Amino acid sequence: MRPHGIAEPRRPAVRGSRRNMRAPLISGDGPLARVRPIAVFIVVIGVFTAGVLISGLVGAGLLALLAVGVGVLLATTWSVLRPNERMLRVLVLGILVVVAILQLR
Repeated sequence: MRPHGIAEPRRPAVRGSRRNMRAPLISGDGPLARVRPIAVFIVVIGVFTAGVLISGLVGAGLLALLAVGVGVLLATTWSVLRPNERMLRVLVLGILVVVAILQLR
């Protein structure tokens, strides 16, 4: 107990735990551990844009390649993701597959 007149220190009202966004999701020294996230983001945006703009088999192939990469990363990180994170990533993968299929038209 604190003496009269001295308030308890306030704790921040945070639901759940917050994780450091700069910390690696899965620790390790694999080939992707040294790749800068901004470089990966730029490459993914470039491949997606090219896949959407190039119609037909080539565009669908680029999007399918991107979907395979997303699927591999999802399978690798599945055990450390929370259920809502899993659902969002599966949704993104599903949308990517649908867009790839629509490119074949």
